Amino acid sequence: MTAFARQEEQTELGELTCEVRSVNHRYLEISLRLDECFRSLEMPIRKLFAEKLSRGKIDVVLRYKALEADLSSVCIDHNLAKSVVENCEVIAELSTQAAPIDPVKVLQWPGVLKAESLDQVALHNSIMTLVRSAIDELIVTRETEGTALKTMIAQRCEQIDGIAREVRRRMPEILIEHQQRLQNRIDELKVSLDPERLEQEMVLLAQKSDVAEELDRLESHVVEVQNVLQRNEPIGRRLDFLMQELNREANTLGSKSINTETTNHTVQLKVLIEQMREQIQNIE
Repeated sequence: MTAFARQEEQTELGELTCEVRSVNHRYLEISLRLDECFRSLEMPIRKLFAEKLSRGKIDVVLRYKALEADLSSVCIDHNLAKSVVENCEVIAELSTQAAPIDPVKVLQWPGVLKAESLDQVALHNSIMTLVRSAIDELIVTRETEGTALKTMIAQRCEQIDGIAREVRRRMPEILIEHQQRLQNRIDELKVSLDPERLEQEMVLLAQKSDVAEELDRLESHVVEVQNVLQRNEPIGRRLDFLMQELNREANTLGSKSINTETTNHTVQLKVLIEQMREQIQNIE
């Protein structure tokens, strides 16, 4: 389901930002963009999303901006510095043109001057807390959109149910009208047909055009969709299946159509079902 969430936090260790984007997808697909220093958190973060979401293409961007180091965060490795100085003095004794030891160059020796190491445990805990907050915000956004989709699908179900009732009401009249048209055509051609044979053909036509079962299944699927919408659980895949069943009944109804009115109703049904199917791709 389409949604966006952003969480920021200023900690003692630096500034953290987590952005999450979600678009419709049949399955759960998570794409993470993390700094290399946070690669160890990739699997825990994926697990967090998998625990709370079941569908959607999720893009996660995690940014970290460390605080600028100050003097209090810089320390000298005195043992290493002392060792460097002592070795410089040894070399100076061997040289006839030894220059005074430059303290700045001693500080530039690798490892002598270093910043305090970050508290990685605290930083990782802050990141996981931030990601949880971003997921919660994303879920709220998706639920808001889900409420709107639920209303739309419920409206389409009512329209489908209304079309099914209208077709059921009109079918006896449609059969009579079709029979009358055939009789008028026969009269125009001035041909003599066996009344019994004509009656048999009309019975066969009525059987072939009988859509009572299709209408029954169509209405039962609509009821099931309405029931599924009330569930407090992931329902996207169940609704996907029901859309396939609704579409199958609409196709059968169209194949049995014997007049333009029923055909038009079939077209309306397929349009409504397709509208629902497209939006259901956004539902978890």
